[in-house]
Formats: sequence, structure tokens, C-alpha cells
Amino acid sequence: MSTANNATNPVITDLCQLVYLSHITSTGLSNASTLNDIAEVSIKNNNTDNITGILCYGNGYFLQCIEGTEQALTNLKNRLLVDERHKDLTILDFSVIAERRFSGWSLRSITLERWMVNEPKLKSFMPFKPDLWKADECKQFLDILQDYYDEEVRNGDTDSQPIKYSTLGITLGKVVGQHQAFFLIQAILGGLIVLALLWLIL
Repeated sequence: MSTANNATNPVITDLCQLVYLSHITSTGLSNASTLNDIAEVSIKNNNTDNITGILCYGNGYFLQCIEGTEQALTNLKNRLLVDERHKDLTILDFSVIAERRFSGWSLRSITLERWMVNEPKLKSFMPFKPDLWKADECKQFLDILQDYYDEEVRNGDTDSQPIKYSTLGITLGKVVGQHQAFFLIQAILGGLIVLALLWLIL
């Protein structure tokens, strides 16, 4: 059990926040439904473990903020460490919190390229490179996400279901460098397979 410090009224709590970043691997990139798969499994597990939070993807990085008991988050961290869809997992924060930021989201997944259009505050964080952030920048980023969540609560639009993506390639269409080349190769190979099938049929 952890203690949330309060000079006049100490509160015993077991609620913690885990924030980490990692890099997508070739295994993650090779599956067109990686984000959907992660979200669907995570929502099921998180509902069982009473974990809430948000998963961000952009520019080859995952950044996740999740909330729950210390034991539930520790168990999840251990599962994440052996997930082959990402690597170089770095813990940015694992600390006691007084309340949840995202209590209505068992997991919300977003790609930051899409958010650039509708969320001007996030433009200063583009291109998305959380490994270069200072501690206060990570907090600012999470505050922006919490503002978005609070706005949904006010509008009655809170939804714990993930955003559905038809393919990982479409969601990451603006990612630069090796990721663009990867998706281009995948598209060419897919086209060749279709042509081969048509040739066999005809």
C-alpha cells in the first residue's frame, strides 16, 4: 500500500500511474492490424484489472500512460517487457497519484499525425520524439491529453473503445523515413500477389 502525502490528512492509496515509451519493431510493423490488436486485447485485460489510460503512436514510438493499482501496473509492465511488437521500453514515470486522468478510458489509442490537424497545442510536439523530451514536456503532453479527455466528458462523448484503423499503413501515412519505405514495399508486394492470383484464376 502506498501513501499519498498530505500534511494535514494523509491518505493511503494504491493508485499509481505508469508512463513509458518504446520503439515499434519490425514484428509490429509487419502486422497491418498491430494497433487494433493491441487495443482490443488491452481493453479486455484492462477492464479485468481496472486499468485505465491512453496509448499514443507516432514516428515509430509508442508512449503510454496507464493508471491502476501498483500490482496491476507491475504485472502489465512485465508483460510489456516480453512483447515483441516493441523494444527499448523506458519507464518515464511510475508513481502514486491521487486520482485518475483517464477514468473513462480502459484504453484509448491515437496516432498523433491525425491529432495535428485538430489539436493545435500538439504541434509543438511534432515530429513525435518523446525520447528527446524533458520531464516537464512529458507532463505538458499528458496535460493536453487530459484536457481532451475532460472535453469529451463535458460533451458526454467519453468512449473506452479504441479508434479503429483499417491498416497500420493508413494510420501512419505521414511517418517519415524507413516506415514510409516499409509501407511502400508492402503495397508493391500486395499488388504483385493480387496480380499473381488473377493470373492463376484466368
